[in-house]
Amino acid sequence: MKKLLFIAGLFCGISGIFAQTGHKISVTIKPYKNQYVYLGYHYGKLKALADSVMLNSAGSGVFQGKDKLPGGIYFIVSPHKQILFEVLIDKQQDFSISADSATLPQSVKFINSPDNSIFQSYSFYVAKKGQEIDNAKKTIATTTDPAEKERLTNRVRQLNVELTQYRDGIIKQYPTSIIATLFKALREPIVPPAAQQPGGKFDSTYVFFYFKKHFWDGISFTDERLLRTPIFEAKLESYYKSLVVPAPDSIIKEVDAMLLKASPNKEMYKYLLTHFVQQYINPQYMGQDAVFVHLFEKYIANDPKVDWFTDKYKQYISDRAYSLMANLIGAAAQNLEMVDTLDKPRPLYGVEGPFTVICFWDPTCSHCLEVVPKVDSLFQNKWKAAGVKLYGVMVDGGKEAWLKYIRENNLKDWINVYQTTAQRDADNTAGKASYKQMYDVFQTPVLYLLDKDKHIIAKKLSYQQLDEVLTLKIKQIQSN
Repeated sequence: MKKLLFIAGLFCGISGIFAQTGHKISVTIKPYKNQYVYLGYHYGKLKALADSVMLNSAGSGVFQGKDKLPGGIYFIVSPHKQILFEVLIDKQQDFSISADSATLPQSVKFINSPDNSIFQSYSFYVAKKGQEIDNAKKTIATTTDPAEKERLTNRVRQLNVELTQYRDGIIKQYPTSIIATLFKALREPIVPPAAQQPGGKFDSTYVFFYFKKHFWDGISFTDERLLRTPIFEAKLESYYKSLVVPAPDSIIKEVDAMLLKASPNKEMYKYLLTHFVQQYINPQYMGQDAVFVHLFEKYIANDPKVDWFTDKYKQYISDRAYSLMANLIGAAAQNLEMVDTLDKPRPLYGVEGPFTVICFWDPTCSHCLEVVPKVDSLFQNKWKAAGVKLYGVMVDGGKEAWLKYIRENNLKDWINVYQTTAQRDADNTAGKASYKQMYDVFQTPVLYLLDKDKHIIAKKLSYQQLDEVLTLKIKQIQSN
């Protein structure tokens, strides 16, 4: 049994997710008596509670309310906060369930719930066929008889065909049911065999684009029932991980198209926009924060219909967007009006060289004390000879500690700079954003790589990754 996770969301609440018509689900669950059981539901990867009921001395109770529950995959939760079994909820919301927790799932019985009865029959069918497939695969792995191996391989193939035909039969018989929706979501495109591909032979490019084109076949982006299943989010993540080029422009094109399709359904639109914001506000790959900035500017900043975020989270989104706008890959870096160790002005745009590495660091930061010597080693032994300039910005730690570290570690030929208190106060008085916000420096160390015109090539990479990028860029210049 799975332990139920109670996770706080990012939304103002879940009001409005229920339509008016009511639900009444009677349950009898052994051996629980005079205890609360719960009705939960999936929401992507999250699990949340929709209702609760105190069972009587006979182990019976009723989940009941004036609002109709939105369709999806729900589950019954024990008094010990463990998921006992799942329940499909769709149009029919007046039905009964009985079960014995000692003999799940076989003991679960549904009355007046065709969706659950059909799905339960399917589950038993799959369990039977699945056992036969597992047994056959085990024998295939151990047998030394080629004929037996071939026979069992063909049998596994046939069993999988039978499972597909069973699902297709349900889809055909109940096309608008939640079961059909689930089966369609679980489908993967079947690519035509090599003989039917261009030129009559296998073409990997054709396979990729065919698979991508048909990945969402049969799935409606206005069917919000998909949100209350664990299927849709997994499919969404698989699509963006495997089939979408990770470049910001490619992602933005896909995201815009999806949000347009989902826009007629507020719940689906809300889910997708929130998912994409969370995915790209702190992205896995450098440069993808441009996707988040696009989402903020196009869908969030000036749209009063985007009203489901808490005030705190909306402020965080806004602050993060304005912080990232100034340092997107390819953009001109903001000038840094800093002074050096002798308090002489050394602005960033006064630095001349084919490349500039900016190292934001703190002499009292333990991670900085590990990274800075390695950055210096690369600079002294490799980068400097190629004309690279190293602009080291003291973020925190105090001037005395900073100067002491520079002397003791001989940060030779660095352009060591910091912002004076007077400079910081002048910026605040003028209403200017701080350099920490402009460069999104809220922890240290942080490394940036700029070209000769001070456009951002790379940011927030490890020193090893930055060295790889810089080495490649230097080779490109030298080869021209």
